[in-house]
Amino acid sequence: MSHEHVSNTKRIWNVFFLLSAVTIVEVVLGIFKPEVLHMNSFLSMNLLNWIFILLTIYKAYYIVWAFMHMEGETTSLKNAVVAPLVFLILYLIFILLVEGHYIYGIFKDSTIKWNF
Repeated sequence: MSHEHVSNTKRIWNVFFLLSAVTIVEVVLGIFKPEVLHMNSFLSMNLLNWIFILLTIYKAYYIVWAFMHMEGETTSLKNAVVAPLVFLILYLIFILLVEGHYIYGIFKDSTIKWNF
């Protein structure tokens, strides 16, 4: 029985360019902060932050998809790996937003000063 060696060079370059493009978009948005995205909000957070969160989740998902070779696995295994990660990421975002809003309110409305 012989196994042919299949080169994944093209796939590796495609993954590299896709992840690089998404990172470049994040960096450009972070440097220039377009006013239309930075000054408008959705669910108490500006649109620019939502874009950063979505692009970061996309990159994390694509890294798992490409480097853990999830595209060739069964649907149940994909769901078993991805579903807990999606839940935990959404939960972390929720906790950070709620706690951050609470801390901001404490510093804004009380006698505690911003000393950092």
